[in-house]
Amino acid sequence: MTARVTIADVARHAQVSTSAVSKVLRGAYGVSPAMRSRVLAAIDELGYRPHVAARALRGHASTLGVLLPGLRDPFFPDLIDGVMAETGDSGYEVVISQVCGGPAGEPRAVHALVDQSVGGVVLVAPLGPRAELEAVAGAVPLVVLGRHDRSPHYDTVVGDDEVGAGLVVEHLAALGHRRIAHLAPRDAAEGGSAALRADAYERAMIRLGLGAHVDVVRTSYTEEGGHQGVAELLSRPEPPTAIFAGADLAAIGALAALRESGLDVPGDVSVAGYDNSWPAGLAHIALTSVDQSGRTLGRTAGRLLLERIGGRTASARISITPTLVPRRTTAAAP
Repeated sequence: MTARVTIADVARHAQVSTSAVSKVLRGAYGVSPAMRSRVLAAIDELGYRPHVAARALRGHASTLGVLLPGLRDPFFPDLIDGVMAETGDSGYEVVISQVCGGPAGEPRAVHALVDQSVGGVVLVAPLGPRAELEAVAGAVPLVVLGRHDRSPHYDTVVGDDEVGAGLVVEHLAALGHRRIAHLAPRDAAEGGSAALRADAYERAMIRLGLGAHVDVVRTSYTEEGGHQGVAELLSRPEPPTAIFAGADLAAIGALAALRESGLDVPGDVSVAGYDNSWPAGLAHIALTSVDQSGRTLGRTAGRLLLERIGGRTASARISITPTLVPRRTTAAAP
């Protein structure tokens, strides 16, 4: 049998120290691009694979955790793809988990990941208060994705929801719409993206002189939620001529409800979503949506997590500026 390639073999081949190879494998903060490239080239040439059992015995984790609020949202694969693309050469494997049982199940799901001795965790749109997140950060390196509140104990990555919501309202107002309604979730976390989008929608309406037409329906970011939200809006004495759903999945449910009611989209009612997830671009849906670049968000979260694991202690907060992608579900007001 061929002898197993060791970290010392990689160090000799790359002409660096074993500690330098270890830093590259751990994604340690402060490793130069040239050093990283040199070590990774040696790893590829020698076919080195970290010995997971040995790393565990030495107290080094071999996995990173990503916790999602659910698996149905088509935006989440973009986030995961970004995290895995960024951490793929780090020697860590990504473990994906989801929250079961609603908000009450979130602490249990987080603790289950921490108990697996993961090297770090990315929490996507968590609902728990900041104190709970800081407790997690005390046990494991943590990056929170989709929360705008700040903490010195963990890093945050967000899309600029203020800008994104403003882009939608301005787009619809420019098309002549005045009665523009918004679909938001009932259980939005304080400081979360959903709550900020709802607030930003209201501010944009007021800024454009449409404050009298502010109309927020609290539902859920699901197809069912979008469907139920439209049913409530259509019962209004003056239903909206445009609907801004805070997530594409809710917008898709809204489209179905409008068509079931015999209304034309966009002839009678325009609809816009948020996230620019892959269904939005399908030819038969063609949903106007805000693109906050899920893959970029995921890659940024992955990079910050590796830096945390590598020893960075100063907190970081990074915001990604979104763009609007107009498609066939929005048109001039009737």
